[in-house]
Amino acid sequence: MPLLPCTLVKERINTPLTYREAGVDIDRGERLVERLKPIAERTHRSGVLGSLGGFAALFEVPVDRYRHPVLVSGTDGVGTKIKLAIQACTHEFIGIDLVAMCVNDVLATGAEPLYFLDYFATSQLDVDVAHIVVRGIGRGCELGQVALVGGETAEMPGLYRPGDYDLAGFCVGVVERDHVIDGRTVTPGDVIIGIASSGPHSNGFSLIRRIIDRNHAELGMTFDARTLGDILLAPTRIYTRCVRAVTKEISVGAIAHITGGGLVENIPRVLPHNTLARVDVSTWTRPPIFDWLQTEGNICDDEMYRTFNCGVGMVLSVSATDAPQAIDIVRANGEQAWAIGVVEKARHRVPAVILE
Repeated sequence: MPLLPCTLVKERINTPLTYREAGVDIDRGERLVERLKPIAERTHRSGVLGSLGGFAALFEVPVDRYRHPVLVSGTDGVGTKIKLAIQACTHEFIGIDLVAMCVNDVLATGAEPLYFLDYFATSQLDVDVAHIVVRGIGRGCELGQVALVGGETAEMPGLYRPGDYDLAGFCVGVVERDHVIDGRTVTPGDVIIGIASSGPHSNGFSLIRRIIDRNHAELGMTFDARTLGDILLAPTRIYTRCVRAVTKEISVGAIAHITGGGLVENIPRVLPHNTLARVDVSTWTRPPIFDWLQTEGNICDDEMYRTFNCGVGMVLSVSATDAPQAIDIVRANGEQAWAIGVVEKARHRVPAVILE
């Protein structure tokens, strides 16, 4: 390759550059913020101070309702479910997933969710797509009874492929110190209540995508009177309403959000030592999508129950006496629930789950 004249090199180096030419459009980001302000305002609740657009969000701790408030925080993403959303051009629900993954974790401590922030990262900002995604986040915050108080949008050309984006969420809640639910009061004989999921929620999608690719399945194919894409992209259930209703009326020993690791990995996280959970998998109706995934992926039972929620998105442990009332409360608040198992004393120290 011939050497360039020094004058030409100097001319190229001295050519003015802008941030926009480098792939980041500040004006586009400002337009998005203006479109997001009404979404955030619809989620506002008591405690929110200020408005969207500042350097940080302010929220007043509700000390009038709590004697010894403990702040609870949770953060999560949506994983590779986003790949399917992008492939299907269906961005309406992925924001609900984001809120659900964070809020449900906070609920598992017995906390009241207070506020939420999001992080949206992309190669080049598509204002319309980002608006749809954050509109879903706003809807998720309404369902989760949590305020959307802020967030961050990042354009990172070269890090993400064109058209791709990623999400992260952050939720803060509060619980009375004496009312923290952490499994300490769980005892043998307690009943395990399962609350229905809407499908795979936001876990196991690397395996789901592998199954789809290997079987050349189309997201638009008809499945159970809908499309495969619609069923897989159904938003994660947000359990604020039913869980808060139960904890106000009944002493709950433990709450487990059934995410990655399924029933097998998540229930033991909230059980005390020397106990096990005996779960009868025939006690609830498993959504057909899980049967399809198991058949098409040739997946064994053990792998299914440690990868997917298999129809149970949240688990509560309550006394046998309170179990019928707890189930009634969950159902009265719009969710399906079943008594799916019982806590037993175990010889080994490490908590475990036995599926029957």
